Amino acid sequence: MFISEHKSKELLSQYGMAMPDGRVARTAEEAEARCREIDSRKYVVKAQIPAGGRGLAGGVKFAATPSSVAEETKKLLGSNLVTEQTSSAGETVESVYIEAAIDIAKSYFVAIAIDPKTGSPILLASSEGGVEFEQRARMDEGTVRTFPFAPDTPDTRSQLAEFLESVDIAAPQAIDSLFAARKAFVENDMILLEINPFAKTSDDRWMVIDAKIVLDSNASFRRPEFESMASDLATRESELEAQKNNINLVKLDGNVGVIANGAGLGLATLDMIVDAGGKPANFMDIRTTATSFDVAKGVELLLQDPNVRVILLNIHGGGMTSADTVAEGVNFAFSRSDRELPVVAHVSGQNAEWGIRILKDRKVPVEPFNTMSAAINRAVEVAK
Repeated sequence: MFISEHKSKELLSQYGMAMPDGRVARTAEEAEARCREIDSRKYVVKAQIPAGGRGLAGGVKFAATPSSVAEETKKLLGSNLVTEQTSSAGETVESVYIEAAIDIAKSYFVAIAIDPKTGSPILLASSEGGVEFEQRARMDEGTVRTFPFAPDTPDTRSQLAEFLESVDIAAPQAIDSLFAARKAFVENDMILLEINPFAKTSDDRWMVIDAKIVLDSNASFRRPEFESMASDLATRESELEAQKNNINLVKLDGNVGVIANGAGLGLATLDMIVDAGGKPANFMDIRTTATSFDVAKGVELLLQDPNVRVILLNIHGGGMTSADTVAEGVNFAFSRSDRELPVVAHVSGQNAEWGIRILKDRKVPVEPFNTMSAAINRAVEVAK
């Protein structure tokens, strides 16, 4: 669950991390009023969208006066930003973040993620931060260095200091700030915390100039405020509706609607669709706690998407989700919808045969296949 820059900074500031003074605005008039509350001779106007890469796409503007802040805000609000991290349709700017411009002496990139091998936090760092960091990192893998980020102890501090020297960071304040970031990462169930730039200012302070946080939506039951953070960023209504019904859904810009149970199976399905020359319309992961009525809601969201031309059902029954539970959900959705789409199915595991029989007996237009590849190739063919 991606949260906005200003919410990310608000969260990090609670852990003592320093950052420029800033305010959120949703109109040009509000932006002008808010920047008058900021003690600065120059301002930055930042579009708030659920994606990075705003700077190169024209989503970050500098302004010298409150009136020019209002002008830049007026240009950004309602505009559509297409970055490397959005779909081809881009994202509409519905709010901006007005911030004091900072005199940066040196920019760095730092991030904390989960190490897939150990399941523990890992620190990524580079001496070359800023708007063109991602391009440089793609061209040179050595741009980013990694450090197993253990809890704060004297030994870890010594090891971290040695690591940071390799990326040209040598300051106790920077070390304190990064341990604060680690604490925020762990205590708030984050799966990604990216700070770019992590900046050394001209007066030797270390500040968070831009921040990106992705929260683990599976932990939302522990932190109910996650939902308000997501809605603040205008997360797609369909994705929020799916989350309420035990479905993980991410909208994409293709035409093959995907229903899968398990994140790994869902991602593998997307890769195979692309390899077959198709374009997935979504990522879907049916959670193990989902009922047939929850599944029905997820299928309904696909039936409501005008871009979807075919539904690919890739299910392996097992654990807490059996194939017939998913089949009942598909049937419920079709029985309540005015739109009927062809369904291409690969169903295996617990109650697989019974699931296919349910679909056929209830007159769902299903075409079953014995292998994933055969089903995926057929779905891509139908979509074209």
